[in-house]
Amino acid sequence: MILYPAIDMMEGKAVRLVKGDFAAKKVYDEDPLDAARRWVREGAEHLHLVDLDGARAGAPVNLEHVRRITAELGVPVQLGGGLRTLEAIEQALQAGAQRIILGTAAFTDPELLDESLREWPQQVMVSVDTRGGKVTTAGWTETTELTAQAVIAQLQERGVERVVYTNVDRDGMLEGPDVQEIKGIAEAVQGNLVYSGGIGALEDLERLQALGQASLRGVIVGKALYEGRFTVAEARAVLG
Repeated sequence: MILYPAIDMMEGKAVRLVKGDFAAKKVYDEDPLDAARRWVREGAEHLHLVDLDGARAGAPVNLEHVRRITAELGVPVQLGGGLRTLEAIEQALQAGAQRIILGTAAFTDPELLDESLREWPQQVMVSVDTRGGKVTTAGWTETTELTAQAVIAQLQERGVERVVYTNVDRDGMLEGPDVQEIKGIAEAVQGNLVYSGGIGALEDLERLQALGQASLRGVIVGKALYEGRFTVAEARAVLG
């Protein structure tokens, strides 16, 4: 599995939220590039970037930080947040993102999803986020009545092969993932799955690895790294 250290960008800083609450943020670095440098220096070979301002605004806000990170460090970056038009997706790719993550737009604009999959078939991922067991959108501010498995099935019928799944209730809590939940999600995904939410210890990564699910290809870790629960090198050693 690939380790994706998370860099959530808000108001020009690297922050972490608790359960997706924009009011419950903690600033870890005044400059997202500083966080990126640290994770790469520790051995990260991939990064997960989130434009939180963009998620709320509905359009990218922090692309300049993406440019700076990708230009200096040269590691593959996946980017989500506010990518709701073909123009925004193209701008994100031009800024250096290797892959882009569609969230709200994948559910509200079927034509955009179809066009983006035709235009960039290997570079489009879709984020499926849940709160209370139901899929949430609009930067985690709106909750639907749909289950993750139902949404994943619909997305795969339309050609989606890469899914990022986040349990928002566990995000930033450091209390560990619901392994059985992830097993069910992994079984629903026929392509590649990246998990995010609640990783707080190396044991959590070991439990994910032990699932032996072929679709589970990566895990996003944020707060645990920022809080020094373990290092990038230690995490990569567990994930193999």
